[in-house]
Amino acid sequence: MGETQELQLQIMVQEAKDGNPIELSVTNQGTVQHSRNYQRWMRIALHTFFVLSGQTVATLLGRQYYDKGGNSKWMATLVQLAGFPILLPYYCIPPPKISNTSSNQTTPPPSFLVLASVYFFLGLLVAADCFLYSVGLLYLPVSTYSLICASQLAFNSFFSFFLNKQKFTPFIINSLVLLTISSTLLVFQNDSENTTGVSKGKYVIGFVCTVGASAGYGLVLSLTQLAFNKVLKKETFTVIMDMIVYPNLVASCATLVGLFASKEFLSIKTEMEAYKLGKISYVMNLVWTAISWQVFSIGAVGLIFETSSLFSNAISVLGLPLVPVLAVVFFHDKMGGIKVIAMLLALWGFLSFVYQHYLDDCESKSEKTKADEVIQASNGSQ
Repeated sequence: MGETQELQLQIMVQEAKDGNPIELSVTNQGTVQHSRNYQRWMRIALHTFFVLSGQTVATLLGRQYYDKGGNSKWMATLVQLAGFPILLPYYCIPPPKISNTSSNQTTPPPSFLVLASVYFFLGLLVAADCFLYSVGLLYLPVSTYSLICASQLAFNSFFSFFLNKQKFTPFIINSLVLLTISSTLLVFQNDSENTTGVSKGKYVIGFVCTVGASAGYGLVLSLTQLAFNKVLKKETFTVIMDMIVYPNLVASCATLVGLFASKEFLSIKTEMEAYKLGKISYVMNLVWTAISWQVFSIGAVGLIFETSSLFSNAISVLGLPLVPVLAVVFFHDKMGGIKVIAMLLALWGFLSFVYQHYLDDCESKSEKTKADEVIQASNGSQ
């Protein structure tokens, strides 16, 4: 078998030397393209793992912080953002080129003022969004909180329609309707399922804040994709890191202002001493929550860069059903009938969205194959 393959290779090389280099060139191009596609999907798989693992662990740790004695909403917000310094060593590593296009070499870089404006505006949005998430997680059972967060895909689709020219298909519309119904159902769940011990008024506040945070997150993802496409226009690993580090720096500073302005920083020492699991566990909870959110950020921004903000959000929604299941195990949340129906509808909506993405991918591959055949036929006629 090895001799046969070697003989075929010699024949192809000889044909190229005899004046027929087209077939060999097309073969080489196909091999290179296949290798690039394989590497791209490996990166997508890695970013997907970061999103799912980071989000699940961070959400559960955030719920544990409140359950074991933590009360500071601003501290819970700060740990979602302040872990970005652990990413700084990445700048010392030679960044790999994600794709090789000539347009990147001719496009002038944006000015410092434009970049600063983008990072500052996104940072403030992220800070406000994380604070709303912290309030929602404080007043809601973690299972309810996670199921409501599934609505962020619907908000992301809405904003992507206006900002990123996202097309609405029957499967996308079906996904949005199901996710909206899934979140709405949780308003009508029985009070006996509320395991956080908060009043009905605070429960409503938590619900509204979580919906608002989901809308804000959808907007942030769409604006991030818009910044990649219209402002940054570069395809390097450094660009992804900048889009994580600088907005998080702005958001952390804004959160620190809120922490000191609200005077919640005065109760941190008392909170640490009263923490049910001990001081060390209090610190470790905050540290690992911060690290987990940074892992999630790397995955989310990486998926936006490789695919789109909608796909990144869809992967995030995929991980949300994991949290209610684990919450039943670790926090003894009740999984009532309404929550089960809401979870099934959320999964159905997610699968509907993913199926549309699969159809789009197949259509894109088909169009590319036809274009390659046309180019090959044109070269052959010459």
